Amino acid sequence: MSLAEVAEVVGGTVADDVPGAASVVVTGPAFLDSREVVPGGLFAAFAGEKADGHRFAEGAVSSGAAAVLGSRPVGVPAVVVADVRDALQRLAHHVLDRLPGLRVVGLTGSQGKTSTKDLLAGVLPAAGATIATAGSFNNELGLPLTVLRADAGTRFLVLEMGARGIGHIAELCRIARPSVSLVLNVGKAHLGEFGTQQDIATAKGELVEALPEAGLAVLNADDPLVSAMAARTSARVLGFGRGAGAAVRLSELEVGPDGRPTFTLAYDGRSARVRLRLLGEHMADNATAAAAVALGLGMDLDVVAEQLGEVTALSRWRMELHERPDGSCVLNDAYNANPDSMAAALRALVALARGRGGRSVAVLGEMLELGESSAEEHRAVGRLAGELGVARVVGVGPAAAAIVEGASETSEEEPVQVQDNAAAVAWLQEHTGAGDVVLVKASRGARLDEVASALLEVDA
Repeated sequence: MSLAEVAEVVGGTVADDVPGAASVVVTGPAFLDSREVVPGGLFAAFAGEKADGHRFAEGAVSSGAAAVLGSRPVGVPAVVVADVRDALQRLAHHVLDRLPGLRVVGLTGSQGKTSTKDLLAGVLPAAGATIATAGSFNNELGLPLTVLRADAGTRFLVLEMGARGIGHIAELCRIARPSVSLVLNVGKAHLGEFGTQQDIATAKGELVEALPEAGLAVLNADDPLVSAMAARTSARVLGFGRGAGAAVRLSELEVGPDGRPTFTLAYDGRSARVRLRLLGEHMADNATAAAAVALGLGMDLDVVAEQLGEVTALSRWRMELHERPDGSCVLNDAYNANPDSMAAALRALVALARGRGGRSVAVLGEMLELGESSAEEHRAVGRLAGELGVARVVGVGPAAAAIVEGASETSEEEPVQVQDNAAAVAWLQEHTGAGDVVLVKASRGARLDEVASALLEVDA
């Protein structure tokens, strides 16, 4: 699109400080970081509290960007608008309207969104060119940036959608209306913001309500709050899960000594055996959800099973397994945490440590946004760690004291409380060694990724 066309779509004007700017053509996607310039792309310049992107506009264009989308002229080809975020959303909506052959797959859930999105990004390319959300760019800004990576050759656009309140997913669906909506689960993440799980279900169900009549709702048949969303759409419904009522069913699940699951995937009278390269029993559930989407879109069961088994990596800091020179392993799942994802990671830790014949050590930090139930949920995580047989629980930071308290009720070895990340690293360096598996997990705000990074740099 030329800058004149962009300006018309977003309700802006081409800055008049550069002769001929209106005819400049944008050939690449939009981007935010001037240090990661996309050739031919559109640099979206935001004026924030800590940094003003307009200051880097000239550098972005000199490094290969076609033009700038900003709130003031910047001395290089630019479209000037009152609200850059709103303009990106308008532009994304317009681009989708120009790509009628593209299928938009929207997915949401309290946990597992990003891993399932990554699995879909590994499966759907067997049926056509696929663009998927990078990392967890799942909000009002990240979603339009993902949309603007699509072009005429894209067949599937996989969009992770997060919500911090009722109405948020509906807003995202107005930018990119899904033709397939996948709802994974309704858990306890963000209870502090929503209030109740029913409120979370109301918000997540907006993704289902946005479907056209010819669309497809892929719903977790094992989660009553999710399966009930079938009543909120006239689109076709396809259920997945472990129960007998699931159309796409997971069964005969086994977790090997390497912590990787193998299971049978059944659909429409046929079945196939799937062996994942990813860690943790819960990845089988995520894989079944991804399979349901692919099967609903018409892919062959054997192809889906084969593609699932080829996925080797997820987004950063999600069940990353690294071996240290001393023979111990670090399982870095530090991107985020809630009660359900904590439980899944702990089970994966125990299975992996058992397979390696070593001790399991869980380094756990605070789970944010749990509201009034926070203290009890943290205690429950600690109790579960002991019940599962985690050898040693290390709580990091004052907020993790409740985890240690819960672990002390069920653990054979006394759990450890440390004040901060540095103290956690020091304790681990002294008390772990060959064969041990160390899980590092907390909400992003706890920054336990620093612990994992420090451990992996030691003796490297």
